[in-house]
Amino acid sequence: MMLQTKAINTKVFFNLAIKELKIEPKRFQLLKKIASKIVKELKKTNKVNLNYICTHNSRRSQLSQVWSAYASNYYNLNTISSFSGGTAVTAFYRNTVKTLQEVGFIFKIEEFSHQNPKYSISYEECKKPIKGFSKLYDNKANKKPYIAITTCSNADENCPFIPDAIHRFHSPFVYPKSFD
Repeated sequence: MMLQTKAINTKVFFNLAIKELKIEPKRFQLLKKIASKIVKELKKTNKVNLNYICTHNSRRSQLSQVWSAYASNYYNLNTISSFSGGTAVTAFYRNTVKTLQEVGFIFKIEEFSHQNPKYSISYEECKKPIKGFSKLYDNKANKKPYIAITTCSNADENCPFIPDAIHRFHSPFVYPKSFD
């Protein structure tokens, strides 16, 4: 079953977003630190797993995983893999799915569930579909070891120790539920 709404090309959206991108200096410094660790790990192991962690793994961490996977493909960084997880399992929030569909991502239901469907997410020029579903950050689908990037304050507070993280960063985003 394919779910699709009116969509624009993901590459066009990505390029427009890059042109309009404005990053606050404090966040820019954090992103430089994350990028430096990724480069360091790539030089050491030639492979990096990124795990975006948020409390419910339904919005911010899912968006981060999908866009990170897209960016890795766009820049031909094929040895960077992106995953997501939470401190609790809920579902890939339907408005998050719709938002990604509106910019050209294609969602195919792999395993139907009213509570937590599993999706195969692709886009034009996609080399390897992204697996999307809500799961715990230490789920077996998330390759280890990884660089942990917490995307909400609750995950940062509730995950004081992430055993498989080789590095850990806190890069919060405003709680999207308030904008649903």
